[in-house]
Amino acid sequence: MAAGYNPTVRRRRLGVELRRLRELAGMTGEEAAERMSWSGSKLSRIERGQVATNSDDVRDLLELYNVQDPGLRQTLVMLARESRRRGWWHVYGDVLPERFEVYLGLEPEASTLRFFQSQIIPGLFQTEPYVRALLASHPDVTDGDEVERRAAVRMRRQELLTAENPPDVWVILDESAIYRPIGGSLVLADQLRHLVEMSRKPHITLQVLPFDRGAHPGVNGSFDILEFAEPDIYVPRLVHLENLTSSLYIEKPKEVREFVVAFEHLHTAALSPAETRDFLTEVEQRIRSQHAKEDEEHHG
Repeated sequence: MAAGYNPTVRRRRLGVELRRLRELAGMTGEEAAERMSWSGSKLSRIERGQVATNSDDVRDLLELYNVQDPGLRQTLVMLARESRRRGWWHVYGDVLPERFEVYLGLEPEASTLRFFQSQIIPGLFQTEPYVRALLASHPDVTDGDEVERRAAVRMRRQELLTAENPPDVWVILDESAIYRPIGGSLVLADQLRHLVEMSRKPHITLQVLPFDRGAHPGVNGSFDILEFAEPDIYVPRLVHLENLTSSLYIEKPKEVREFVVAFEHLHTAALSPAETRDFLTEVEQRIRSQHAKEDEEHHG
C-alpha cells in the first residue's frame, strides 16, 4: 500500500510532529494536556499516532505551542484531515476489532517483520481453509458470514508478501504450532506445504523451534516485532502483543530490546531454514500417510 493512502501513516507523521513542537515549546505531555483540558492519555494517543484527531484540535495545539509558521500550520491541519480518511479495511469494520485497525495500518509500512508464534501459523502465512477453521473457533465470531468477512481481511493482508517491494519477514514457529490440526489433518498438511513454498521466497526466513530445545525465551507467549525504515514517522522498532480481547504496543527502546534479544536467542536455538523445510516436508508426508491409512481402514 502506498504511504499516501494509509491513514495510519498520516496519524504517525502528525503525532511525531506535534510531539516535537510540544517539546520545543518546553511543555511536558501532562502540562499540554491540562492546558487543553484533555486527559493525558488522549494527547499521548494522538502523539503516538494511535487515534485520528480533527483539524480544530490541531489548530488549538499549534496555538498552545505558539507555532507561527503558516506553511507548517497548513501542512499539519491537512495531515489531520487526511488522517481521518479510511483505510481499505474500513468496509470490514463491522467484523474487525478497532484495536486491530491500528495494526493493519502499521504492518504494510514496516521494512522488517519478525514473528514468534507458539500456537498457530502467523496470519500472513495461513491458507484459506486454515483461516476459516481458526476464525470459526473464536468465541466472538457469531456466524459463517462473519467468518468469511474476517477471512477476506486476512487474505487481503497477505498481498503484502507478493507486493513489488515486500518487507523482509522472519518467522520462528514453536513445534507445537505445526502439529495443531486446525481444520483437520489434510488442512494442516496443505498448510505445511504452503509454509515450505513461502519459505523459498528470498525475503522470507522460516525456522521451527523443536520441542527438544527445552525452555526458551518464548515460553511466555507469541510476539511480533515491526521495524521501520522511516525514523521521522515511526520509532525504529515496536513490539505487538495480542491476546483474546486486546492488543499492546511496546515502543520503549529498553523493553523492545528485550524482545529483540529474545528473538535472537530463539533464532539461534531453532532449526536452520533448510532443516526447517526438510522437517516440515517430513511432517506433512507423515500426516498424509496417516490420513490415507485411516481412510483405507474406514472404507475397508
